[in-house]
Amino acid sequence: MDNRSQVREFLTSRRAKITPQQAGLPSVGARRVPGLRRSEVALLAGVSVEYYAKLERGGIGGASAAVLDALARALQLNETERTHLLDLARAADGIPASGRARRPSSSRTALRPSLQWALDSLTDGVAFVRDPRQDVLATNDLGRAFFSPLIGDGGRTPNLARFQFLDPASKDFYPDWELFAEMCVAIMRMEASRDPHDTELQDLVGELSTRSDLFRTLWGRHDVRQHGAGTKRYNHPVVGEVSLAYEELAITAEPGCVLMIYTAEPGSQSAERLQLLASWEASRREEARRAALAEDG
Repeated sequence: MDNRSQVREFLTSRRAKITPQQAGLPSVGARRVPGLRRSEVALLAGVSVEYYAKLERGGIGGASAAVLDALARALQLNETERTHLLDLARAADGIPASGRARRPSSSRTALRPSLQWALDSLTDGVAFVRDPRQDVLATNDLGRAFFSPLIGDGGRTPNLARFQFLDPASKDFYPDWELFAEMCVAIMRMEASRDPHDTELQDLVGELSTRSDLFRTLWGRHDVRQHGAGTKRYNHPVVGEVSLAYEELAITAEPGCVLMIYTAEPGSQSAERLQLLASWEASRREEARRAALAEDG
C-alpha cells in the first residue's frame, strides 16, 4: 500500500468531517467541498499553508512530533486516529509502527504449543488468537463450537473478514451485521498502517475490494479503530442469541497477534447458553472419538 496516498486520503477525509463551527472558525463564503479548507487546518495547526499542503499530499516523512500533535488537534482526531497518523508517519520514515518488530508476511508458522495450552485452559469463555490479517489461528474448545459457522469443515485457515463480506451466513450470525462490517474494515485499516509491507494483508484488501462493493466503500472512508473492549451480539445456530463482552490482549511473543476472550455476564441467559454450547461441543467431540475408535477397531 502506497504510504503517500494513504496519508493524503486520510488527512483529506478527516478534514472533510469538521465544519468551521466545530473548529470555532467563522464560515465565510461558499464552499465547494464539505469541511475545513487547507488554509483553515494550517491556521489551527500553527503551520504555513504551503507546509500543510505538502503534508496532505503525502509528504509526512520527517514531520516532527510537535507538528503531528498540532495536526491531530486541528483535525480533532480521537486517540485511535492519532495513533494511525503516527503510524503513517513512522512508516514514511521507515520505522516499524509503535516500535513493534516487523512481522514476516509470507512465512506463517504454527503457534507455540504453550499458547494452545493457554487457550485450552480457558473453559468458561470463547478464546481465540487472531493475526493482523483477520485469520483465526487457534481457538479453545468453546471457540471452535462458537465459530463453527466461520470455521466449517474446510482445511483453509478461517478468516473473519472473508466470512464477514463473502459468506451469506455472516448475516445470520451477526445480528448487527452493518456495525460488524464497519468495525472489521476500520480494524484492518489500522493494521495496514502499522505494517505497510504486509503483502498478505494488501492481497486480502485487494480481494475484498474486488468482490464486495460494501468493503470497497468502507475502505475508502479511511475510518480506523482498535478492537479493545466492548460488547457484541451473536445469533448462534445451535443456542440462539447471546450477548458477549470481549477483551483484546496483545501477545508480545507473537508480534501483531492478539488474544480475544469473549465472556457472558455471570447468571445471564447468555451465560447459560454458552454452557449449553460447551456441553454440545463436548458431546460432539465424544461422538467423534467413539467413531474413530470404531473405525480403528
